[in-house]
Amino acid sequence: MLQVRVLTPHQSCEAAIQAIKANATTANLVVLRGAALDGKGDVLLFDVARETANAIVDALRALGIEKAGSISLHDNVTIISEAADRAEAAADGHPADAVIWDEIEDQAHEDADLSWSFLTFLVLATLIASIGRYVDQPILIIGAMVVGPDFAPVAAICLALARRRWSLLRPAATTLIGGFALATAIAWLGWAAANAAGFVDFAAATSGTQTQFIVKPDAWSFVIALLAGCAGVLSLTAAKSSALVGVFISITTVPAVGTIALTLAVGAWDEARAALVQLAVNVIGMIIAGTATLAIQQRLLRDPRRSVAEKARRRRLRARRG
Repeated sequence: MLQVRVLTPHQSCEAAIQAIKANATTANLVVLRGAALDGKGDVLLFDVARETANAIVDALRALGIEKAGSISLHDNVTIISEAADRAEAAADGHPADAVIWDEIEDQAHEDADLSWSFLTFLVLATLIASIGRYVDQPILIIGAMVVGPDFAPVAAICLALARRRWSLLRPAATTLIGGFALATAIAWLGWAAANAAGFVDFAAATSGTQTQFIVKPDAWSFVIALLAGCAGVLSLTAAKSSALVGVFISITTVPAVGTIALTLAVGAWDEARAALVQLAVNVIGMIIAGTATLAIQQRLLRDPRRSVAEKARRRRLRARRG
């Protein structure tokens, strides 16, 4: 179950109450009249099954509540209530399978914007990966994969394509490409300085049997990227953070970026190109699979009962035709 808090103007309150009460998967409705600071708004508190959260949000949005008030969803709460149990039983499907699109889109908007924390983690991950390639230590490569935050903008790009949220596409792509470029430049400067000082061995920078996969992209790289993209999106929509860690370990993006920086610094152009191809294969594969997964979820996980907003729209159309 989700807890929902609605701040609504007085004129929309009764319609909102009716919309909530009309949905059998809601429970424990509380109405606080005049609870807003200016006294001009009411607050509604209620519980709703995750499976039907999209429908109730659509119904409240149809009243224009988000323009003059707010709709807040609170997840991961413990609700001990027989009424809540009955509401959950009235919902079709399983709560773990429900996708709350407003929640996913809100997170995507946050992930699409370039931030210092994103750049810091990406630069650190790139440096760890480049050292892992130089000393040929897979454990460092795995560590870099876990530290790397690059799947977040990839998921935002997938959402932008699947849900046609074009305002997300440009900032998410800028964050991803710009982040990779900056991380490569910083790591390259470090390795170039070390190479100029005579601290880098060319053979070590361009060899290593245990991490050779980074510069050997093949069909399996694309297959793994497809599987990782699918698993990553599912882990986000189902809020399975433990599964997302496995996705990080599966994709060869940050290791490729680190290897590009290292090999450019020592002048190993062939390996730099191979690592760039590996990076492109992984990113493209994840975007294709992630977008397809979201599109399938969007089609298959629609609430079988039309939302209140959709019903109202159809009634208005019939009235006009009549």
